[in-house]
Amino acid sequence: MADEDKWKPPMEEDEEDEEEVDEAAYKSTRDAVLFVIEVSRSMLTVPPPVDAKKQQHDTPTSAALKCAYALMQQRIISSPNDMMGVLLYGTEETKFQDEEQARGGLPYPHCYLLTDLQIPDAGNVKALRSLAEDEEESKKLLLPSEERVPMANVLFCANQIFTTQAPNFVSRRLFIVTDDDDPHEKDKALKSSAAVRAKDLYDLGVIIELFPISRPSQEFDRSKFYDDIIYNARPRDPEAPAPVSGNTAPTSISDGISLLTSLLSSINSKAVAKRSLFSSMPFEIGPGFKISVKGYNIFKRQEPQRSCYIWLEGEKPLLVTHISTQIADETARSVDKAEINKAYKFGGEQIPFTLEEITQIRHFGDPGIRIIGFKPQSLLPIWANTRPSILIYPSEEDYVGSTRVFSALQQKLLKDNKMALAWFIPRRNASPTIAAIVPGIEKRDENGAQFIPPGMWICPLPFADDIRQNPETSVIPAPDPLIDRMREVVQQLQLPKAVYDPRKYPNPALQWHYRILQALALDEDIPDKPEDKTIPKYKQIDKRAGPLAIDWGHELHKQFQEWQSGHGSAVEATPNKRPAQDEIAVRGTKKAKTTDVEGAVDDAAMKKAFEKQTVNKMTIPELKAWLQSKHLAVSGKKADLVERVESHLERK
Repeated sequence: MADEDKWKPPMEEDEEDEEEVDEAAYKSTRDAVLFVIEVSRSMLTVPPPVDAKKQQHDTPTSAALKCAYALMQQRIISSPNDMMGVLLYGTEETKFQDEEQARGGLPYPHCYLLTDLQIPDAGNVKALRSLAEDEEESKKLLLPSEERVPMANVLFCANQIFTTQAPNFVSRRLFIVTDDDDPHEKDKALKSSAAVRAKDLYDLGVIIELFPISRPSQEFDRSKFYDDIIYNARPRDPEAPAPVSGNTAPTSISDGISLLTSLLSSINSKAVAKRSLFSSMPFEIGPGFKISVKGYNIFKRQEPQRSCYIWLEGEKPLLVTHISTQIADETARSVDKAEINKAYKFGGEQIPFTLEEITQIRHFGDPGIRIIGFKPQSLLPIWANTRPSILIYPSEEDYVGSTRVFSALQQKLLKDNKMALAWFIPRRNASPTIAAIVPGIEKRDENGAQFIPPGMWICPLPFADDIRQNPETSVIPAPDPLIDRMREVVQQLQLPKAVYDPRKYPNPALQWHYRILQALALDEDIPDKPEDKTIPKYKQIDKRAGPLAIDWGHELHKQFQEWQSGHGSAVEATPNKRPAQDEIAVRGTKKAKTTDVEGAVDDAAMKKAFEKQTVNKMTIPELKAWLQSKHLAVSGKKADLVERVESHLERK
């Protein structure tokens, strides 16, 4: 079996306390995306509008630049350490990297490097925004050249950009946006040269993604040229789930109003590199029968980047480095890590453990997935999914043939509507989990772009210790007429296709946070209010379901009167009732017996509580008053106060 460190995400230190899969380390794999956009007469022609009421003003080139601008804004939010650049080809003007940056100063005629491949800053965003939104600025630069640009030169130029700017990136991708399906129709030598340059990029580890645009009178045909330079296999990226069906469908500009939307949808579907959460993990289907899989965090809550401290006294702002030092409480001397042991409280005593002992306690075997049985999917309740599911996908690294076995298992589970139950240890020192392995199918949007890859999902299930006691409730079943009325209301308020699509609802708090940062960084006007697509459309709701909701209210009143007449006028009280006044008085007298005039518990009462292990039942004011009487610190939470009291009494 391979070394156990291989299951660890890259660039991660040993964390003996870590019991969960590290959801942040997998994002340390940085991504570099270079847009290559064609500038030609057809790409600069506004497509004819289909609807006379909706005029389309974006040319294909302008739409591609707006897509790049939108993606750059998204990257600043979701992946601030990723690189992005924009290269235009077919322009009258030529511009490349600085001479000291370019190797040998190789010329690339009619190739204009709008923004170099780097982490986007305010200058890059401003330059791209001005070109995408300012027509006067775009007319000066977007002048098509009379001379055709060989694709071999474009690909070689991209090769040099990736080599100089992102030499050690694991994920490097080239996005080509064009409407010319055969740039070298009559020149086989140029076709062959372009294929050689594409093979060089493939060997370098660069993935080429094509975003074709069909002309009004001609459908884009990939087989004429691009099938020879774009490889379906992904170089050095076996961990990325590939679509099951086809490539990116050509974006048609016959429907001019949807050009920007459809192109942005296609680019967004491939904008984020799929990075593995764990790699080459053994998946044991039966005794002695194993394959290897990779895991992905497809859904994860996106949060704003944490603020940082900077030093402003120098020539330029510098990040402040934090250094933590542990100090002994009594002597105030620095304590080395080797001098520290961990301890757990048991029965009022601190039980110390060495790191080796803690490792042995936590060790339940090497990371892996082991199937222990199969059950119908109908037995999986919705409440049993306690944590985000993990997508697994086959890997051929350790076991050749894993893909075939994985596919056969997935198809069989889909056919029989079954799920697998498995013993799952995600990483070293992690607690084992019972999980359901549910098969999933590929899902695509209306433009044919994949947004859910095929595979199987690991859904962690709760143990008996994780289930809490149900609250005591008194439920009155709703009568059938009331249910029928509510069914009409629900039917009128269905989401489109009766499905919640999270891609249509950006997090308003997150978008507002970065919109303010963007406005300050780019010297823009600060918006008055955030764009919140989760706000209900009250007028439409009232128009569609208002009368039905009123009818339901009348029916509720009628049914309640009938129920009240049959059960009497007394309504059953809720179990969480307020205590009576005499109970409050009794409780007050009990506290008064153990509390002096100033509010502090006397030593005898505290010692008695310590012996009975009921210190944690005292109130925070009582604990603070007693600690203050002993000249001890009173800061922290209640658990800190209890521990401080117990530590003081243990020393006596």
